[in-house]
Amino acid sequence: MSHPHRTLRSLRRFLVLSAVGVLSAATTLASAPPAAAEPATVVPYPAGASATRYSGLAFDTCTAPPLTAIQAWSASPYRAVGVYIGGVNRTCAQPQLTASWVASVSALKWRLLPIYKGLQPPCGGKPTDAKISSVAATARSQGTAAATDAIAKAKALGMQPGSAFYNDIEHYVQTDTTCRAAVLSYVSAWTKELHRLGYVSGVYMNLNLGAKQLSDVYTSTTYARPDALWIARYDGVDSLKGWTSIADSKWASHQRAKQFKGDHNETYGGVTINIDTDRLDTPVATVAYTYTATSSTTLNARTGPSTGYPLAKSYAPGSSLKVVCQAPGSTVGSTRVWNKLSDGTYVTDYYVSTPSNATYSAPLPRCTYPYQTTAPGGLTERSGPGSSYAAVGTLPNGSLAWVYCQRAGSAVGTSKIWDRMDNGRYVSDYYVATPSNTTYSKPAPRC
Repeated sequence: MSHPHRTLRSLRRFLVLSAVGVLSAATTLASAPPAAAEPATVVPYPAGASATRYSGLAFDTCTAPPLTAIQAWSASPYRAVGVYIGGVNRTCAQPQLTASWVASVSALKWRLLPIYKGLQPPCGGKPTDAKISSVAATARSQGTAAATDAIAKAKALGMQPGSAFYNDIEHYVQTDTTCRAAVLSYVSAWTKELHRLGYVSGVYMNLNLGAKQLSDVYTSTTYARPDALWIARYDGVDSLKGWTSIADSKWASHQRAKQFKGDHNETYGGVTINIDTDRLDTPVATVAYTYTATSSTTLNARTGPSTGYPLAKSYAPGSSLKVVCQAPGSTVGSTRVWNKLSDGTYVTDYYVSTPSNATYSAPLPRCTYPYQTTAPGGLTERSGPGSSYAAVGTLPNGSLAWVYCQRAGSAVGTSKIWDRMDNGRYVSDYYVATPSNTTYSKPAPRC
């Protein structure tokens, strides 16, 4: 993101005889010794978490624009904006970037791409940048600290668990092996700590001067693999495929972004902003939207999206509700939609002041929980929760399974749990890096 005026549960499921990821219950399984957590690490999402993704054009700029500028840019083709949430090498002041600004921009149906510009490669970035240590162990500690700081900064802005944060790593010398190890160690620790605390890991790198090296260790058990890759390549081509030296099978499931045009001015609604232009199909920030309970009597919040789940708490009529996402559930009135609140409880949408009480309401996203897949040969997607159901696709190794509910099905390895993804397809949970490979994993509800 270099600019002239701104600075830029483990792999616990590797089976000797599995190449396709989903086996029949009758198959004899030969398990390898317990593997290290890397490259796919567990994400124990907290109760109120949900991931959000955006597909479309975005822009990033050094200083978050005023709300009036975002309003003026409703005439633009963009509906996502990159914002620098923190980092020791963040150089631009952020007078607009407050929790109120985040809430207001989100209410205008914009998505936010959180950028963290922390320490830079010891053999790259600018001479004045604070650097990652050349000692790998220290670099790991620095990556952990960066993740902790990013989360703190994001929380202060109202961003929720399940959000994705992108660590801005500027170009560096590709032939320096010590520097390479330091960068990879830093990014790995960043990813592991974000995962441990219930967030999604993203990295921004130059395609030829960083991203290739990250791609080279995609399956390495030495490093934790980030969930999403955002590349810089100023070729004017906004394709998320055909990246030089990075196979399309890597970061293949809503896990890619490209900054394809550098510093330039664009004007919409009479407001000019100097921006970089991006194409996204990737996880972004999750925020909570404020609505009101419209029921005439007490509105019950439950532990899952159905009247069959236990009662967790109640809200008086007119209460303010912080809604993170929406999920399908049991029918109440005219709707099967339920709203997940920031504390992880659910209320029926029928009694909430969202735009519709019959269907889903923008800008609220669907509730999803992405986890990396771990089948070396790719994970078969099926039309139902079992190996006997028709194969309808394949998730390449390391792809995100965007899980929105779980149910029991045929046994695969040590698990009878199948994950239903947001596209309606099922994958065996045995090959997904959820917290358990034997039973259900919160916070995904039962299907």
